[in-house]
Amino acid sequence: MRRPAAPRRGRGISVDTDRANIQFWNELCGTWLARSLGITDHGLDSLRRFDRAYLRLYPYLLEYVNLTSLAHRRVLEIGLGYGTLGQTDAAAGAEYVGLDLADTPVQMMRQRLQLFRLSGSCLQGSALSLPIASESMDCVISIGCLHHTGDVQRGLDEIHRVLRRGGSAVLMLYNQFSYRHWTRWPIATARALLREHGISVGEAPVTDTQRRVYDAAASGQGPPETVFLSTGRLRQMLGRFSRVELHKENTDNLLLLPRRWWLRSVGRWAGLDIYVRAQK
Repeated sequence: MRRPAAPRRGRGISVDTDRANIQFWNELCGTWLARSLGITDHGLDSLRRFDRAYLRLYPYLLEYVNLTSLAHRRVLEIGLGYGTLGQTDAAAGAEYVGLDLADTPVQMMRQRLQLFRLSGSCLQGSALSLPIASESMDCVISIGCLHHTGDVQRGLDEIHRVLRRGGSAVLMLYNQFSYRHWTRWPIATARALLREHGISVGEAPVTDTQRRVYDAAASGQGPPETVFLSTGRLRQMLGRFSRVELHKENTDNLLLLPRRWWLRSVGRWAGLDIYVRAQK
């Protein structure tokens, strides 16, 4: 198991955060979906059933990844979860490398590659100090990972470092101004909006409740670290990239209409997630 990196002053990174993240994310992200489907093993049929459900839940995901562009390209995925996306990338012909801070997702991805007879490799390591050579990757994909690391800016800088010139990144981070924030935590969200416009009102920390609403283990515990970002702030943080596109996606089931309707409406202007396409 990778030894957590030493703390770096002024960057918000600590050994304690790394250790806590390893412990929390050793429970596979997607476990709740697997249990809701009655999946209790990691065999071929169960993984295929999970993958179908996962891609129905996030029907826009592969539009951002653009599988047809991955063949014969070196692709790094940061944050592996249950392995659906990594397996899909490898099956598309990518020269796939998967990386996660926790051991269980790495083992899951290795098992998937073996079961489905796909080429690729997996590493255990930190998104904040990628064990990858500079300018060696054509594409970096990180869906729902960087906002848990303790230093989003450092993670973005590392992605920029390992990308070749002209390479691309596909990322997802949580939206600070989603409809969920406005409806559940309106005062805190309004204060964040004032800060966004340069009005100093003090910054409130992310609460345990907010972390649990977005990601909860089977025990009900939330992750040790979560941050929420606005599109404006994220665009600033991505300033080293030559081209950046930001889009909002994702909703819960709302009221009586099918979720697909809400995805096309509320999801596009106040969705839970911000999807990034960035080119170096």
